Amino acid sequence: MLNVVALGGNAILDKIPTDEGQRAVVRQVAVELAKFIEQGEEVVLCHGNGPQVGNLLVQQTVGASEKTPMMKLDTNVAMTEGSIGYWIQQALQNELSLKKITKEVVSLVTQVEVSKDDPSFKAPTKPIGPFYTEQEANEKQEKGEGIFKEDSGRGYRKVIASPKPQQIVEKETITSLIKAGIITICVGGGGIPVVRNKEGQLFGVEAVIDKDLSAQKLAEEINADRLIVLTGVDNIYVNYNQPNQKKIEKMTIEEAQKYIHEGQFPAGSMLPKVESAIEFVRDHANREAIITSIENLGNIPKGFGTTIVC
Repeated sequence: MLNVVALGGNAILDKIPTDEGQRAVVRQVAVELAKFIEQGEEVVLCHGNGPQVGNLLVQQTVGASEKTPMMKLDTNVAMTEGSIGYWIQQALQNELSLKKITKEVVSLVTQVEVSKDDPSFKAPTKPIGPFYTEQEANEKQEKGEGIFKEDSGRGYRKVIASPKPQQIVEKETITSLIKAGIITICVGGGGIPVVRNKEGQLFGVEAVIDKDLSAQKLAEEINADRLIVLTGVDNIYVNYNQPNQKKIEKMTIEEAQKYIHEGQFPAGSMLPKVESAIEFVRDHANREAIITSIENLGNIPKGFGTTIVC
């Protein structure tokens, strides 16, 4: 069975933001991935990069000078896609070697095409990078350095577009790697957002793409059997943290939409995961989407996690 597995950047940068601290988390992910692969499952892995690219922007802001200017956002996305992909690739190679599993692993820097007419470019809302005072934010905005908004009482941050993914540029390459039996890590951080001009040439844009939406788009384009979204809990719950909290082991699209209408899933965390799952399984009786924790990955073939079906 072909699985697209989506791992969040916040899961990697859990508590310790150092290189080694994040690698330690990735090594544990690799242990669970190897258990899953050992059961005969095919895997294509996607990952987030939100906190990592944010930290990189802070580092670049502090060290920016005429000789070492800040890189554009699409380049920063590519840089973190490469570094996190490298961590996962190496950790998984080592874990598979311990299990005597002969499988090649590769990480692919991936571009994701978005529409230049996506409404989010006219009304950006995604905060990113360092915090500024109101005065600093106003000065930067007056200089044409972007739009800055107050963020939860912590200061002002630049806000950028978060357009919907239209297609995975390297789809054919990814498909070829899958056919060759190579475990592929791709679409990191939602992929590098790019647009095409009239001549069909690609150009990076200042935006970030939701990792779960890109994972869903990838799963569709490579015709995966299963979309697995890894998060911090073993199952989805309704009435979460309430006396009548209820664990969901399986739900249909209709049931999921009912819960969304009730406001059961927070917009900044579980909602995009459920929406991606719905889009993946919609009109496909042979597909399923599963939302669960990293620790539960190896138990998915046994029925663990929350399964969303058509």
